[in-house]
Amino acid sequence: MSAESDFIAALRAMPLPSAARGLRDDAAVLELGGTKLVLTHDMIVEGIHFLPDDPPGDVAWKLVAVNLSDLAGKGARPLGILLGFSLGQDRDWDRAFLKGLESALHAFGIGLLGGDTVAAPAAAPRFLGMTALGEATGAIPSRSGGRDGDILWVSGSIGDAGAGLKLATGQVEASDRASDELIERYRTPRPRLEAGQALAPLVSAMMDVSDGLLIDAQRMAAASGVKVVIALDAVPLSGAYLAVIGDDRAARIAAATAGDDYELLFAARHNDAPRIHAISERFGLAFTQVGRFTAGSGLELRDGESPVALPPALGFEHERRLSEADPRG
Repeated sequence: MSAESDFIAALRAMPLPSAARGLRDDAAVLELGGTKLVLTHDMIVEGIHFLPDDPPGDVAWKLVAVNLSDLAGKGARPLGILLGFSLGQDRDWDRAFLKGLESALHAFGIGLLGGDTVAAPAAAPRFLGMTALGEATGAIPSRSGGRDGDILWVSGSIGDAGAGLKLATGQVEASDRASDELIERYRTPRPRLEAGQALAPLVSAMMDVSDGLLIDAQRMAAASGVKVVIALDAVPLSGAYLAVIGDDRAARIAAATAGDDYELLFAARHNDAPRIHAISERFGLAFTQVGRFTAGSGLELRDGESPVALPPALGFEHERRLSEADPRG
């Protein structure tokens, strides 16, 4: 097991209220009277989740968006956020961050409830945290509700943010408007809040795609006690991705293992497809069938009729990223 898995396993051995959902979901659900509060907390770290030269306003947007995306995966309406901010030596950076934060709060129609600030040592990377609170009025889907025979769907397109990161770091040469679109997807993701609220009553399981389609599908399947089969040829790619990265098998595997998409991943019965398509049309957001759940365990990847060997990394993992960033391994 990884260090992160060991740490989370130790947390699960502690006293946990029912609201914690066993620490096996993306959010806690606290019922107070007739109100269902959904709570989530995410952190982003300079050099891991955002680049040192990313615009500070975009960093603020991303911090808000990744937290609201967890609420979207639970079908919750956001109520407000709590901010944890590490003050650096660059006051201009801090001011630009605040301006971006204000823009994001206006865009999503939520307010700042409070939080905390700390002073970071000189030259230390920025650690930024946020807690988002939401409210749900009906069913709150978990990761663990998938069933044998369910169809697995994903919203929007996959791989854009990963391609944007490659462009921003010079791994792929930026050339045209398509490149700008991909970099925007990396820096300023759009949580699928309204679609998540509409889908919540229909789905058997739902979460957002944050670490990569393959790794998150595997996590949903493991939580649900089923096997997941992913159709690589069905993974939806945007026109911008196709223009910059391509459409061969390697490009599709790169898309399916890239993080930061913040699309919705959900499982539903086959006969729910007409209602899912109606929600797609209502919001102008594509929903694509990318796989299915079957009896068993694990992840199977197929390209048409051909089985495909799983890549060494199914998506973003903290330990892998840290070891790659550290020359000591």
